[in-house]
Amino acid sequence: MNSLLDLTGLTDTNQEQAAKPLSGLVPVLLPVALDQTYDYFPPPEGAPQPGSFVIVPFGNQTRIGIVWDRPCSDGEPKKVNPKRIKTIAEVLDAPPLPEMSLRFAEWIAKYTLSPLGMVSRMMMSAREVFEPPKPRFGVTIVEGAKRPPRMTPAREKALEIAADGLIRPKAALAREAGCTSGVIDGLVTAGCLVEAAIPEKRCPQPNPGHTLVEFSEAQERAVEGLRAAVDAQNFSVTLLDGVTGSGKTEVYFEAVARALEKNRQVLIMLPEIALTSQFLSRFEARFGCAPVEWHSAMTGTERGRLWKAVATGEARVVVGARSGLFLPYHDLGLIVVDEEHDGGFKQDDRVNYHARDMTVVRGSMGKFPVVLASATPSIESHVNARTGKYRHLILPGRFSGTELPEITPIDLRTEQPDKGRWLAPRLVNEMAECLERGQQSLLFLNRRGYAPLTLCRSCGHRLECPQCTAWLVEHRFKKRLNCHHCGFSMPLPETCPKCGEHDTMTACGPGVERVAEEVSERFPEARIALLSSDLIPGLAEMREVIRQIEAGETDIIIGTQLVAKGHNFPNLNLVGIVDGDLGLAQGADPRAGERTFQLLHQVTGRAGRAQIRGRAFLQTHFPEHPVMAAILSGDREAFLEQEIQTRQAGLLPPYGRLAALIISAKDKETTELIARDIAHRAPKAERIMLLGPTEAPIAVIRGRHRWRILLKAPREVDMQSYLREWLARLPQLKGDIRLSVDIDPYSFL
Repeated sequence: MNSLLDLTGLTDTNQEQAAKPLSGLVPVLLPVALDQTYDYFPPPEGAPQPGSFVIVPFGNQTRIGIVWDRPCSDGEPKKVNPKRIKTIAEVLDAPPLPEMSLRFAEWIAKYTLSPLGMVSRMMMSAREVFEPPKPRFGVTIVEGAKRPPRMTPAREKALEIAADGLIRPKAALAREAGCTSGVIDGLVTAGCLVEAAIPEKRCPQPNPGHTLVEFSEAQERAVEGLRAAVDAQNFSVTLLDGVTGSGKTEVYFEAVARALEKNRQVLIMLPEIALTSQFLSRFEARFGCAPVEWHSAMTGTERGRLWKAVATGEARVVVGARSGLFLPYHDLGLIVVDEEHDGGFKQDDRVNYHARDMTVVRGSMGKFPVVLASATPSIESHVNARTGKYRHLILPGRFSGTELPEITPIDLRTEQPDKGRWLAPRLVNEMAECLERGQQSLLFLNRRGYAPLTLCRSCGHRLECPQCTAWLVEHRFKKRLNCHHCGFSMPLPETCPKCGEHDTMTACGPGVERVAEEVSERFPEARIALLSSDLIPGLAEMREVIRQIEAGETDIIIGTQLVAKGHNFPNLNLVGIVDGDLGLAQGADPRAGERTFQLLHQVTGRAGRAQIRGRAFLQTHFPEHPVMAAILSGDREAFLEQEIQTRQAGLLPPYGRLAALIISAKDKETTELIARDIAHRAPKAERIMLLGPTEAPIAVIRGRHRWRILLKAPREVDMQSYLREWLARLPQLKGDIRLSVDIDPYSFL
């Protein structure tokens, strides 16, 4: 074991004798996996203010760091010889982080047991902020200029568009005029157009009084409750709990409007920001302009500009993914978390945090209200509302007045699909009738690709990812086999890799592509839209598909969980769940039942949101399962009560606390030995239960073997202090061995 683990030496016999601490030094935090600041001499112009971004020498490199307002250390402060202290090389011309961002970063680092440097890195997500601004140039009309002697229709069109005096990039003007850039260059040469710097784009300013909305009685009560929360100007959490189609968005928009009236900034977090074209339209209708968007599909230049706009207060409303929580808000006064139950708010990379929970912390630190909205609130939020920790505002009915869809089971034990097919005859007949009425149908299967498994009919060999313990998923449209865990991809083999037989590889089981193939065969004249993240290349294409569905240009929609993300398709009347049992197979996941209920409830709730009551059909082998029974009966409260009792009995969140240690390495035996040694070093604790170590359900990902240790304790136990003591006992991990800590885990794979 000593060959695998090695204690870190804390002394160096060749090191110069440490000197006494010096005053006037500037603590700088580097965005690396370290939990301490480093001291630097200030530059000649004086010490920069806390939160400033600076360039400092670090080892044999130079890095961008953040000036901290107090020294941070992962142990006892070390005395350093003054001769080894270096000077800050440059103070960058970027808005400094506010003090609240520094305190928030410290809180998250302490709670998640993540290095403070890695948390701060999330606050530096716009690298262009630290680079000199690059002016952009375009062309504009020259007033009074003579037209060239040779005028073509293309030139005429370009000058007609440019007559409004706006400065446009050459490519943009050429695109609008339907001509080549050479035509624009010719007009510049002729003196009709002139090059000019394009002014920096300004953020739109939402008008809280742009549109007055009429609300139902239940909505009005909720609106008044949210306005009161904003008016109080102190911390509170409100759970806005409304059935699908109840108008939750319009209700919390009134809280946004009240915060804007008080000149406060607002953050609205959504789990799938790339799918929010409809949300943006509703926002613009209410406030007269679009909000600021913050998500991974933005260009680097856009990220830099908007980061600065948030820091200066110019950006009034930000609609963003979970990373929007770490922007440097000038005066944040309200956060709304829409679809608060969604697992997309949990990050499982580098810093393991849940954005919904961190939002509540951010509201508490900033003393402003937080709104959590969902048609299927998480058990944690529901219990907090039940116990009075959160305010609970309920919207019991749909805004349109229509009832929730009628859900009918299709028991696959007695109503089997035709051989080689995946849709039961009754569901196919209902789709045909829906198509005849000119209404839309939606088929839901939460499985990407064509088939989840490919095997050889001759020898039974199954195609597995060479880097993960997972089957390769066939994507027939792309003619590839993909691993959904590490991204490995290979073409479909013509022969079996094991026995060498030709044309024996066959697809087993359905994915959305296979369902789409069946639908195309059954309904050749139908217009089909396939909503799956791996089939649509980008944000613009995704929004265009959704626009076509909203406009009625699609007859049948087939999709994964993307279709459950709050869309409003007015002409959608029928929903078919192809495999309702899929999510229940995750036996090791204590949230499997809750997640399945939420997903199926959200998907079936897409139907009948206009004037006609929708219908849903649920294909299942277990209609008597408690989750299926709750969906079919519409008795959400009965399901919640049963789930809460199960959590209480098992001491599971929110009645208990969980934490996970994940040990990984490239060598299988090494991983197991290290995991067992780490577990052996755990401090004794009567109220903390250790489960494991055991091999993870997905034992290998990206070529790394994985073992897990799960900790469970009552809610009042200080899990972080226990883990710090445990981790302090561990020697330094050598080689490629990694140890990850996940407080409040959501993934158990």
